[in-house]
Amino acid sequence: MPRYALLVEYDGGPFAGWQRQADQPSVQGAIEAALGKLETREHTIAAAGRTDAGVHARGQVAHCDMEKDWDPFRLGEALNFHLKPAPVAIRACAAVDGDWHARFSATERRYLFRVLVRRAPSTLEKGQVWRVMTPLSLTAMRDAATHLIGLHDFTTFRSTMCQAASPVKTLDECRIEEVETGAGTEYHFHLRARSFLHNQVRSIVGTLERVGAGSWAPSDVKAALEAADRAACGPVCPPDGLYLMGVGYPEDPFAA
Repeated sequence: MPRYALLVEYDGGPFAGWQRQADQPSVQGAIEAALGKLETREHTIAAAGRTDAGVHARGQVAHCDMEKDWDPFRLGEALNFHLKPAPVAIRACAAVDGDWHARFSATERRYLFRVLVRRAPSTLEKGQVWRVMTPLSLTAMRDAATHLIGLHDFTTFRSTMCQAASPVKTLDECRIEEVETGAGTEYHFHLRARSFLHNQVRSIVGTLERVGAGSWAPSDVKAALEAADRAACGPVCPPDGLYLMGVGYPEDPFAA
């Protein structure tokens, strides 16, 4: 069966997450339903990452197997037609080898978390950013983030429901930038790793926000990491503002 890679963008707000669920809307379910309109049968797709409820994506990657030999452009267009009005879009589609896998062939995942600092509620960006009211120190957050780079036991920063075999991960990047927008000051947290634990990004950002607000010292993050204890973690921030930005592969399937 011909296999196709899909570059997917979605607003996670209306969904219970990526993964198909029997009684709740999911991104996976929406795409599989659209595929069923093109080839009438049950479809099962796989993705690079199973994002949680409310988490968005600009560069999620999935793959599907089709019976018909589709032109990739036409397959993407047909899926976008049948996905309406769900806030899901196929940005690109490419034919790949039969042993290529969206999850297991991936070499890195890149996430962005947006934090908006302002007292007024966010209206146009509601559900797209995490709004906080306390001014944040960029310098303090950057100092704290240095303790998280590299190979560590991230038990402190993973959900108690995480099913990963090991809490040991290598965080390749944790970069923070301050961005002035017309709506207020935003802090963008860029995190990159081969793979992440469940709730790792939200746990890290929630903890770093406490540093920026002055409730924690940068050294407290180092102590929390070394404790390897979930109870030592700072607050886990909401999914608003979290985006799966891209997935890396040895060869980019969408490079034209």
